[in-house]
Amino acid sequence: MESITIKVEPALAKEIDRAMHPLYSTKTEFIREAIRDKIIQNKIKKMHIEKDLVEYRKTHPPWGTKQTTYEEERRIRENVGNEFLKKHGFSD
Repeated sequence: MESITIKVEPALAKEIDRAMHPLYSTKTEFIREAIRDKIIQNKIKKMHIEKDLVEYRKTHPPWGTKQTTYEEERRIRENVGNEFLKKHGFSD
C-alpha cells in the first residue's frame, strides 16, 4: 500500500475527529473512505454528463439545414459546453 501524508488546518482535524466516531477507528480509515466516496461521486457525475450529452445529441443533430459560419458554430459549441458545465456544477 502506498503512503500519502497530508496536512490539514486544526479546525478540519477536529471536524475529522468528530465525524469519524463511532464508525471509524482511525483517521486513515475515515479519510480513505472519504476519498473512495468522492471518486464514486465523480464517476456518477461523469455518467450523468455522458447520458445528458447523448440525449442532447439525439435532439440536436450536429448539422442542421441552415448553413452556419465558423464563428456561429464556435459560439454554439461554447454555449453548449457552458450549459453542460453549469448544469453539472463545474462552473459558477
